[in-house]
Amino acid sequence: MTDPHLDHLVYAVPDLLLGVADFAERTGVTPAAGGRHPGGTANYLVSFGETSYLEIIGPDPDAADGLQRSVFDLETLSEPQLITWAVHPADLDKSVRQAREHGYDPGDVEPLSRRTPDGSLLEWRLTRRDDPAPVRPVPFLIDWGGTTHPAASGLPRLGLAAFSAVHPEPAALRRDLTALGVELDIAEGPEIALRAVLDTPLGQVPLA
Repeated sequence: MTDPHLDHLVYAVPDLLLGVADFAERTGVTPAAGGRHPGGTANYLVSFGETSYLEIIGPDPDAADGLQRSVFDLETLSEPQLITWAVHPADLDKSVRQAREHGYDPGDVEPLSRRTPDGSLLEWRLTRRDDPAPVRPVPFLIDWGGTTHPAASGLPRLGLAAFSAVHPEPAALRRDLTALGVELDIAEGPEIALRAVLDTPLGQVPLA
């Protein structure tokens, strides 16, 4: 079961251009350049429809040497990995309050932005939670406000056949997801992982 409020999956790669080329070879779909973030990262995108997409994020190949890349621990990433995901609740601030009332703190709400290749500025708000884990199965919350949703901007498209998590303590993960009002299939396993299966022109392709 994939949550109906799914906004996007985050697939982190240690080398952005190589990661995008590998993804295109595996799927037959070439992601579109999304833009650059302050802090030395950039992304490429493919949509799952009008309201959800896959973000491939990595170090910005055009960033100045030594620019901070601590987001999602990209400076220590050694291989591509599906590391987290986002949902878009109807009311972000209300969802944060309700989650805290139910025992889960999604973090503070912060504004972020990035420039698209044509120079347009995209702005949004999301929750930020301190979490040292390399894979984060509890999603962050996002609100695009008046910004056109990236999935509705003419991106290359493929399908999301399945999305799930693996966790050594499924009940604990379900408790946190329930506090957010989020649904996700969970299997028990020794290590935390997120798994997706994409429907592509070359058949089904797993991401993990």
